[in-house]
Amino acid sequence: MAQPEKSAPVEQEHVLTASGEFDVHDAPIDISVYRVEDWIAFVFFWALSCVIFLQFFTRYALNDSASWTEEIARYLLICTTFIGAAIGVRKNNHIQVDFLYRILPAPLMRVMSILVDITRIAFLGYATWLTFQLLTRIGGQQMSVVNLPIGLVYGVVLVGFALMTWRSIDVAIANWRRKASVLEKPELAEIAA
Repeated sequence: MAQPEKSAPVEQEHVLTASGEFDVHDAPIDISVYRVEDWIAFVFFWALSCVIFLQFFTRYALNDSASWTEEIARYLLICTTFIGAAIGVRKNNHIQVDFLYRILPAPLMRVMSILVDITRIAFLGYATWLTFQLLTRIGGQQMSVVNLPIGLVYGVVLVGFALMTWRSIDVAIANWRRKASVLEKPELAEIAA
């Protein structure tokens, strides 16, 4: 029977000083990596969490559900999703099919990558414009249960699409400067994040 290989000893982090006292230091926290959409999504997420907790509490603990919580939770989820999508665009980690990029020649891959960047910018810009048009037409209508204009939600969706468009332009410029995108070189994904 074969003997298992002995691995090299793993260096342990020392938490005791020479005098036997416990000494651990946390790494410094750097919040400069977060952008405006991260903070907006953070606020919407926690507002959504509070509303869902209130909905759960009133329904199951008080046995008298607050009717407005379901509608507000739905709208807060929409807001979190569209602002959060801007984070995904900035980090360039949306779903992508990169099979063709493995079999095509490099010059053709570069052209396709540029076309993907241009198409993404055009699509998100058009979605921003359509959302603005929708906001001007129905933005003054009232929500179903809460007496607030539905334009508040569509305004956040508009901001989300505008942020996605802006971040997709940033990603395209970075791709053009590097002369490669994540589609062509997946190892760039760690750098972009």
